[in-house]
Amino acid sequence: MTNLLNSILVIVLMLNLFALGTSRIVSVIRTVAIQGALLSLLPLFLHEHFSFAIGLTAVTAFALKGIAIPGIMIRALRDVKIKREVEPLIGLQPSVILGALGTVFALLFANRLPLAAQHAGALLVPTSFATVLVGFILLTTRFKALTQVMGYLVLENGIFIFGMLLVEAMPFVVEMGVLLDLFVGIFVICIIVNQINQAFSSTD
Repeated sequence: MTNLLNSILVIVLMLNLFALGTSRIVSVIRTVAIQGALLSLLPLFLHEHFSFAIGLTAVTAFALKGIAIPGIMIRALRDVKIKREVEPLIGLQPSVILGALGTVFALLFANRLPLAAQHAGALLVPTSFATVLVGFILLTTRFKALTQVMGYLVLENGIFIFGMLLVEAMPFVVEMGVLLDLFVGIFVICIIVNQINQAFSSTD
């Protein structure tokens, strides 16, 4: 079970670097959608016994992170009629290098934390820190508002992974509340982006 969990987390780390290395906004959206769909499986691997709450958490996370939010983002992308992040604050290759260095740093040092010891052999903590870092890079170095929204979503994915470490202590209703807030936040942001584009003919 741990090997399968780590395989999913390694794919998540690779998707992080791909999101940093592409200028096509639709590719970033699809990458984050795949990442969200994979992360929705985590509750199933981190519980010894399956329950209705666990299943509902996984299904809700999959529906929001893998389908609903990417669908809203792609529709907003069509409305504003932009395709690429042309001149990011940090270039694509330096962004990938920075993300890779952050990932290596997370793999080397994150396992020293007490929570990591409780999940020995799993890459939850380093993947969480690396994903938060990648989300922060996207959020702060890209000029297009839609790409910044995706950075925010990647950042939340990292927090979601870290939240899985506290899954025994965190009430089910808290996790559902976080996912609902995320969905509403992204929905409102996409409306704002569309209004910005209509008012200023740019989403920078």
